[in-house]
Amino acid sequence: MRPLNARRPILRVDPAPTKWAYRMQRLWLTPVFRALLRVGLPAFVLVSVAGLFLADPARRDAIAGGIAEVREQFQNRPEFMVRLVSVVGASPELADAVRARLALTLPLSSFDIDLTAVRARIQDLDAVARADLIVRSGGVLEVAITERVPALLWRTETGIEMLDATGHRVASLAARTDRPDLPIIAGEGADSAAPEALALLAAAAPILPRLRGLVRVGDRRWDVVLDRNQRILLPDEKPIAAIERLIALHQAGDLLGRDILAVDLRTDHRPVLRLAPFALNQLRQSMGIDTSGSQL
Repeated sequence: MRPLNARRPILRVDPAPTKWAYRMQRLWLTPVFRALLRVGLPAFVLVSVAGLFLADPARRDAIAGGIAEVREQFQNRPEFMVRLVSVVGASPELADAVRARLALTLPLSSFDIDLTAVRARIQDLDAVARADLIVRSGGVLEVAITERVPALLWRTETGIEMLDATGHRVASLAARTDRPDLPIIAGEGADSAAPEALALLAAAAPILPRLRGLVRVGDRRWDVVLDRNQRILLPDEKPIAAIERLIALHQAGDLLGRDILAVDLRTDHRPVLRLAPFALNQLRQSMGIDTSGSQL
């Protein structure tokens, strides 16, 4: 037998972790694993619970109806309701046309007004160059209009149209006498060449009191029509320079004050004059040509 005071053997525990404990420790040190365990697992549980809850169509309809009701109550609050329309920057006639084009039944929530679509409808009006819409406090929809300014009259086969400086249509005109302050142009394609027509009118300022209008010929060049049935034929290239040369000749020798029917400037180096019958007879007589038997 062993004595009672004999020392028991000391059992030493191996400090090294087991294989599975080592693997778990290594796995826990991985950032992705920690993120999945702390965030991914709770999120998965929440999504699963929500999916099970929303799997019932009745619950989904109840939630959607509640959200729609809350949204409708919020949008229909008094501070969001539009009750008046204010049109600024437009003539009374155009303001009435703008209100008609709005096609809004007031009062109406500002959330139910598509400002982009309304703005596009207003800018479809020929007399509107630009429209800006903003909902002001107090339930007022303000429509700021930039109106097109008529610069020319365009005579067509169907009537007279007012054009702005770019050639865009502004409105129809019943008679020329309604806007005697505006110059008139005519001919096919004259509207698309409105900027050039305005430049020609500016260059022809010295003879503007005698000018009756501009005629577009062949959609490529202009004729200047004066009183006394005189006509100036301009070239299709550099017409402004041609009219400036003609005005210089007129100021030097009163060219347009003579008995001339037309001045053809389509050739740069040689203007061609078409004389009236009486002036032509006078010229022939001065050259010794017998005109007694000529028929004019």
